Amino acid sequence: MRGFLASSIGVATAAALALPLALSAPALAAPPLGAAAAPVTPAGSTQSLPLAPLGPAADRSPGFPGMSTSPRLPETRGLPPREVKRFSLVGVVWDDVNTQLFGRVQVRTRAVATGNWSDWQDIETHNSEHAPDLDTRESGSGRVRGSTAPLWVGDSDGVEVRVQAEPGTPATRAGARLPSGMRIELVDPGATDPVTVVDAKNGSAGTADEPAGDDKGDVVALPGMTMETAESSSANVPLAALGAKEITALNKADSTADAVLAGDGTLSAAARPYIGPRPRIVTRLGWGADESLRESGFVYTSTVKAAFVHHSASGNNYACKDAPAVLRSLYRYHVVSSGWRDLGYNFAVDKCGTVYEGRAGGVAKAVLGAHTMGFNTDSMGVAVLGTYTSTAPPAAAVKAVAQLTAWKLGLFNRDPRAKTTLKSGGGNLFKKGTNVKLNVISGHRDGFATECPGKLLYAQLPPTRTSSAKLQGRP
Repeated sequence: MRGFLASSIGVATAAALALPLALSAPALAAPPLGAAAAPVTPAGSTQSLPLAPLGPAADRSPGFPGMSTSPRLPETRGLPPREVKRFSLVGVVWDDVNTQLFGRVQVRTRAVATGNWSDWQDIETHNSEHAPDLDTRESGSGRVRGSTAPLWVGDSDGVEVRVQAEPGTPATRAGARLPSGMRIELVDPGATDPVTVVDAKNGSAGTADEPAGDDKGDVVALPGMTMETAESSSANVPLAALGAKEITALNKADSTADAVLAGDGTLSAAARPYIGPRPRIVTRLGWGADESLRESGFVYTSTVKAAFVHHSASGNNYACKDAPAVLRSLYRYHVVSSGWRDLGYNFAVDKCGTVYEGRAGGVAKAVLGAHTMGFNTDSMGVAVLGTYTSTAPPAAAVKAVAQLTAWKLGLFNRDPRAKTTLKSGGGNLFKKGTNVKLNVISGHRDGFATECPGKLLYAQLPPTRTSSAKLQGRP
């Protein structure tokens, strides 16, 4: 697929892309541009707009107004220039999560600050590789959709979209078909509200793929605090006070006590020295997660054997001060647009090296994520915010990944330089039930056929393993 995106798509394809976008269905006609943009919604919002045909499908009857009748032109859908409510992140979703999108997705957006339209930008069509494992309650909820990677575009109030199926060859003549039910998702991250301190008691842990902590009798919130927020905040006690916006850094000696909180109270004295110093972690409350979006309760696995490193593929056009908003947008895209129970990643790291709590359930615990299809069980997912296929990851971000893995893997007595064995839950590289030997610190592409975490971030994994082990104090 990436070869297609990187190569010339031919004269016929270029002609199709150049056709007037005003040929879209009348229902999607653009309102007049230039009106004042709607204000940002404090709690965030998602606009979901259907994509209409822009060109003939391979099997569509000839004579579609203004279009060539050549059967070789690939199917094209999109949205003409349109003024919308303010948003900062975009992505495309479709009905069937098992249907892959083979083609090219491009957007243009209008900046609120300047009123100028951007150039066309590509959205990565990486499909299902970031997703819940097959045959889990999360994947079988009936809400999960197929989706592209999200793209951070900044504060915008206008959008134009075009999606073109991969063109056919002279041998096949007909190109790929686009998935049904395609929609553009426009995500407004909203603004954070002041934190209210809560009084809560941490619930008991559950087993893999069975929610735990659903009993709201275990959580008590002060006036003005939702039960969901109290539940999420309580999962990090006593690493941080209830209602804390961050979990403070600790030196190596003090970090050994965190192993008990990870559920490994039997960690041997010999293993305890190999827990790295705990890094500073911004909690979900700190980055403004709307806890009412996610499913209540938490899902745990038995241990953490490996860390999978990702890039969010959402672009590098963000300032570090915007990272919480980027994370709120990713969270909303994963839950509202893609249909997952919570943010897919267990942790996120921004370009300045700040570490953020991801999926709820407690940063020291073995929380089941939705980051590496087939290998979410007994692993953790760390996403570096940005796209690192052709852009080198900042040194601060790489250092933060080493610090985070030295601590979290150390809680479960894992050597970052070692190998481990995980059982595949099913994917495009390994059949379900296959025992696969992987690096304790792996890239997403090691468990799934994908470009993630981008070749330049992937190239940093060998020195990251060494740095992480050194932080653990291993010889």
